[in-house]
Amino acid sequence: MNRARAIVFALAFYLGTTVFALGIGVIVWLLLPRAAVAAVRLWARAMLAAATVILGIKVRVSGREHLPAGPALIASQHRSAFDTLIWFMLVPMPSYVMKRELIRIPVFGQVARAAGMIAVDRAGGSGAMRALLAAVRAAIAADRQVVIFPEGTRVRAGQHVAPQPGIVALATATGLPVIPVATDSGRCWGRGLFDKHAGTIHIAIGPPIPPGLRREALLGALTTAWEGLEPGLSAPAGTGDPCG
Repeated sequence: MNRARAIVFALAFYLGTTVFALGIGVIVWLLLPRAAVAAVRLWARAMLAAATVILGIKVRVSGREHLPAGPALIASQHRSAFDTLIWFMLVPMPSYVMKRELIRIPVFGQVARAAGMIAVDRAGGSGAMRALLAAVRAAIAADRQVVIFPEGTRVRAGQHVAPQPGIVALATATGLPVIPVATDSGRCWGRGLFDKHAGTIHIAIGPPIPPGLRREALLGALTTAWEGLEPGLSAPAGTGDPCG
C-alpha cells in the first residue's frame, strides 16, 4: 500500500510541477513577474497538500515565536526535498539560497529568479561569494526571510554534517542573528521514489544566535543549537506518529 501511495504521489508531483511550469510558470515569467512569489507559494502549497492527502504526511512546527515578521537569516538542516517547500508556508517572503544548477532549469529557473530565489555557484570562488552576498543584502533590504541550508547538501536522517562557513559570511554581511532550525523530514520524505511514509514531520525552530560572533564561534553555536533542538523532534503524545 505504501508503494502504491508513493507512485500516486510521484505522478501527482511531477504532473503538477509540469503543469505549473508550462502553464502558470510561463505566464508569470513572460507577463506577470510580480506574481512569481504567489505562484510559487501556490505550487508549494499544492505539493504539500498532495503529500498530506496521498501519503498521510502531517507537519508539526515548534518555536514559531523565534521567527520575526521582517527580515531574517534562517539556517535549516536539510533532510529532504520537503525542506525546499515548507518555508513558503512558514514565513511571508522566503528567499531560498539554492545551487545554480536549479536556476538553469528552463521556466522554473526564470520563475524562481522572479520570485527572489538566490542562486549560488559553489565552485565560483570569491566572485561567486560577492554575488551571493549582494543578492542576500538585497533580499534583506526587501524585508525577506533568507533560508539557507548550511550543510550544503541533503543529509540522511540520523547523520550529521558540519555547517559550511558560508553562513558566517552571510551573518556578517547582513548583521542579522542566525535562526537555527532542525528537522526530521527525511524520515517521512526520503530520496527514493518509494521512500515516502505516512507520519508527522517535525520542524524545531530555535532561539536566534546573536550577531557578531567570529567564524568558529558561530559554526559551533549553530551545531550546538541543532543538536539541542533534535530531541524535540520526537513526537509527543497526541501530535502524530513518527514516520517510517
